[in-house]
Amino acid sequence: MTAIKTAFQFTRILLTALLLSACSEDSAPTLAAQQAAAIESGDECHLCGMIIGNFPGPKGQLFERGQGRVMKFCSTRDLFAYLLDPEHQHNIQSVFVHDMAISPWDHPDDKTYIDARTAWYVVGSSRKGAMGPTLASFSDKAHADAYAAEYGGQLYPFEQLNLTLLSQMRF
Repeated sequence: MTAIKTAFQFTRILLTALLLSACSEDSAPTLAAQQAAAIESGDECHLCGMIIGNFPGPKGQLFERGQGRVMKFCSTRDLFAYLLDPEHQHNIQSVFVHDMAISPWDHPDDKTYIDARTAWYVVGSSRKGAMGPTLASFSDKAHADAYAAEYGGQLYPFEQLNLTLLSQMRF
């Protein structure tokens, strides 16, 4: 009887551990369902409240863990100001930006969103976004290099972006 009771307790502990770990992991169906949404005419920036569609340049969107709604941003600068904030950074699940190699600067196309974590960024170019300086986003390094050659700026992968770099962007 003691062996059965011990086996039952072990099984109960194992199941509890599995359930708790499942709660903290991002499931494949959840990640697959999280895709960039169309920018509607009245959508406001999650950070500054400006109407997103009224401004040029790349936009951004993200999903936080445990939240079913997408947060939309009027510029990549606002997106990264939110994303890199230590208060939010650990909670970000999916992040999207426009691929500006195939999207028009004045009216970015909703069909050109890419995974922000795999994108290349040009910081400090002469082109402005909703809040002035912005991060031009590209899926391909060669396109980012060509953009920087034409409009100026420095090239960065996602992992090298930080709040200090954002704060140095001049208005």
